[in-house]
Amino acid sequence: MPDFILDVQGLETTFKTPDGTVHAVNGVSFGLKEGETLGVVGESGCGKSVTMLSVLGLIPNPPGKVIAGKAVFSGQDLLKMSNEEIRHVRGGQISMIFQDPMTSLNPVLTIGRQLEEPLMLHIGMTKKQASERAAELLSMVGIPNAKDRLGDYPHQYSGGMRQRVMIAMALSCSPQILIADEPTTALDVTIQAQITDLVKRLRSELGMAVIWITHDLGVVAGLADRVLVMYGGLIIEEAPVKDLYANPSHPYTIGLLGSLPRVDAKVHSKLYSIDGLPPVLYQKPNACPFAPRCKWAIDRCWNENPVLEPVSPEHRVACWVDTKTGRPRS
Repeated sequence: MPDFILDVQGLETTFKTPDGTVHAVNGVSFGLKEGETLGVVGESGCGKSVTMLSVLGLIPNPPGKVIAGKAVFSGQDLLKMSNEEIRHVRGGQISMIFQDPMTSLNPVLTIGRQLEEPLMLHIGMTKKQASERAAELLSMVGIPNAKDRLGDYPHQYSGGMRQRVMIAMALSCSPQILIADEPTTALDVTIQAQITDLVKRLRSELGMAVIWITHDLGVVAGLADRVLVMYGGLIIEEAPVKDLYANPSHPYTIGLLGSLPRVDAKVHSKLYSIDGLPPVLYQKPNACPFAPRCKWAIDRCWNENPVLEPVSPEHRVACWVDTKTGRPRS
């Protein structure tokens, strides 16, 4: 078993709603190695973001609650920490870039003030030291005239520049883990490529581990070392990135990859679409959550939820059917 910098086991998170309790995360387990980039993919509502927010103690309670599991980081279970204890981990040792740069920054505080605060809080810098470091960070993420831009407010920055500020803020305390929650969603394609390249460069320079949450499999192909595919609050496939793209084994992963246009295709073929809708999880799945949308489904899929089983040394899949042969797995 490799040494993991973050080891999550059996994580379960629910949300109370007027219509009932939603089981958003249903027993997720994964490990993150030092210096590794882990891609987490799946469509909206599959539990990607909730999983990472749960690990960092950022689920609002009520209505949300982490009801089971553990998340071990540096020998301590993050899920058992008090609010005060986990505040010293968040931002300092594990940082997160949130989904929308337009709303993640405080509109009434200057960029400089927002960058300086974590430096003074986590590292104990003076105001002057924090201001100098903030200018360095802005330069590092490619913002020109960084020192002069510290006094600007978020509305004076473009969307791409705001996302760079969010990355600078996340990296300010040299974290061991950077969690990026769909950081390029609101940006145009050119800026997306710049942000992705920036994170790759900074990962190499700083040696941190990265968890990249996205629904864009194209981004993951060029960024991640290993990929988790999520559906219905569960991990349904896990593999090194090259193995996943070459040999997808879960029907959902096959559908996701089939929906991507390929530049290397020899003949033009129609893109694949997955029929049906994602499940609304008012009950914890006791059968395969993908069965209603799956052309390979057999009787066992409707009665029993599969667990992750190895199909090759580092490739695991949760499916009762061998999609290569169409026959049930033994």
